[in-house]
Order: sequence, then structure tokens, then C-alpha cells
Amino acid sequence: MLFWGIPFHTSVFNNSLLNTSFQEKNNNNQVLLSSFPFFFSFCKFAMENGSDLLEWLGRDTSIRVFSYLEHPADLVRAIAVSRSWRQFVIANGLSKSLCTKLCPEVSYFSGIKEITPPGMVQLDESNSTTEWRNHERDHKIYTYINSFLVSTEGATSCISHCIGASSTDHFPQESIENTLEPREEVDWNQSHWSSVGEVDPAVPESLMYLLNYDLAFVDEIMIRPSQEFFLNDDYIYSSKFVRFKLGHSKLPITTAIFNLQQSHQIADENYVWTYISPQYPMEQENVLQSFKLPRPVLCIGAVVKVELLGRVVKHDFDDLFYICICHVQVRGRTLLPLLAADFSETVHGHGGGVLLKYNPMVWGRTRIGG
Repeated sequence: MLFWGIPFHTSVFNNSLLNTSFQEKNNNNQVLLSSFPFFFSFCKFAMENGSDLLEWLGRDTSIRVFSYLEHPADLVRAIAVSRSWRQFVIANGLSKSLCTKLCPEVSYFSGIKEITPPGMVQLDESNSTTEWRNHERDHKIYTYINSFLVSTEGATSCISHCIGASSTDHFPQESIENTLEPREEVDWNQSHWSSVGEVDPAVPESLMYLLNYDLAFVDEIMIRPSQEFFLNDDYIYSSKFVRFKLGHSKLPITTAIFNLQQSHQIADENYVWTYISPQYPMEQENVLQSFKLPRPVLCIGAVVKVELLGRVVKHDFDDLFYICICHVQVRGRTLLPLLAADFSETVHGHGGGVLLKYNPMVWGRTRIGG
């Protein structure tokens, strides 16, 4: 018999629980687990009868079994089975492996930079003690990140500044900064960003924003197309589609030097995109439209680019196509103060990847399981 494709002899755990619960088989006579909660219950039963399944399977096969985990709660259950299981999960970095599978953006981290509290004396530890302490630290960090993948509770609007737009029709009256204002009318004037007019409706536009936090999970982006007051209800200047890019700048970003009239500031060659969304259709409606990402996405570097693809409305005055946006929101959740991103090794595009900065002094206020 095969257990998840692994040779498995029922004589090792000869009991009615096994025979009555593993009933589903495929054509190759492989026994399939119906759920991980039962799996962990079965393992507890086995240990109560003097057997440890992980010890019997061996390290490599056990890691293969754990590779089938698809939910952070399953790993929490595994840790609760026994002390040896907890040690196995931590020593083999299984929380990081699961986090990388569920949130591929974490693979951009080249290492962890731990903040040392002021005045702390470094202990003279053996290599094995230091290695285990680092394993425990990594487990805590990735368990914490995993907790953001199972809940969107606490998401808030988190745009800090506008970086720039690919074009602006009348600056500053129709600047991208108007998209931070939720109202479509301010001081009796219409508030929106407008592109320049184009003969070709396929010409795209882009808006770029800087978030409040350099490390945050983004769950949803909301956009409200603009409608001209003096035109009828059909003239809503939406785009046909929208797409989002999340990442960080290759150069240090200083908000004081943003020039919203310089479109080269948002050119893709100046950024590292750690996530690119699928395209979403945009409705030609003057309402705040929600575009939920397929999963919570870790934005490393606080930069969000909104790509507006395809033009819908041609202006009667000049016979050109425009895109106009009234309001943009990026909704997300910060990992601060426990975790932050350190780009000191990536300045000017040189060096390794981004460091994940860990502040153990605040762990007690943010602890999640494990």
C-alpha cells in the first residue's frame, strides 16, 4: 500500500482507526488523506501506542509529506502534536517553506537582519546553540508572516505620496495628487487626474504611488473613474482594463524630490517588481470599484504602480481618447514594528537581495503561535 505515494505498511499501525478512516483510493491503490486534521490526530494516536511516524518515515520522506501542507493552520497543528514534531518543523524550516509556497514574494529576501537591543551583550554560545536559536527566530518570523495570509482583518488605506503619472493633461489642475481626494468635487471644481489625449485608444497610462510602509500586505486596490460634469452619463473616462505592479525602486526614494511632471520617474527600468497582477476589467461607472488581488500580496518596497490599459471615451472637443481617474485607494496591512525591509544592499541596483529586518524587542506585542 502507498501512503501519499510513500510505501506504507498498515501492520506498523494496526488499528481500527486506520482501517475506517483512510477509505479514499485512487486507481494506483494509493491511499489519500482526506484532511490534515485527521492526519495529526492519527499521529497522536500512533505515539500513544509507542510509535513516532516521523521517526519511522525518516527526515527526507517526512519533509515530503509536509510539503503537501496548504494552510498555515496545518503547520500549527503539526507543532502541537509533540515536542519532537515541533523541533522537526523548526529545524527543517518548514514554516519558511510553506510561506514561500503561499507567498512567493518572500523569496526576494536574501537574509534576516536582527536588530540588537542597545546595551545587549552578545552571549558566547556554541555553534549548535546559535544555529538552533536562529532556527527558532526564523520560525517565529515566517509564522508571523503566514498569519497575514489567512485574514485581511485590519486593512486600511495606506498611500503616503504620489510618485508620478505617465502623462497629465493640465498640470497642476489635473494632477495625480487629486486621486488622493475621495471627493469628486473640491471648492466647486472637479477633482481628478486626466491623461493627455491620444488618437490611438490602445495607448496605456500609469499612476504610481508610495505606501506608508516599506513592508505591507496589499489585499485590495480601489479605483473610481471620473465623469465630466458637463457631459451626459455615458461619458465616464475609465480604462478598459487595469493591472497592478508592486515592488521597490532601484534608487533611493526621497519624497522631497518627486516631480509629478516628469513621467520618466515611473519607468519600469527604475524599479524591481516583486509582483505583477492579472488584468482586471474596469466598469464604465462613476463608482469606487474594488479590485481584490487573488491573495494577500507582500509589497516589498512600498511602491505600487496602477496600469490603465485601453481607452474607452473619445472627447467631442478634440476627437481624442482620454482616461480620467477621480480616486485611488490601496488597502493593506503593515508588518511593522516587528518586521521591515532593509535595502542597504540594493542601493543603485548593486549588491544582494533585500534583507528582512527583525526587531525582537517587540515580539511579545505581536506574537502569533508557534
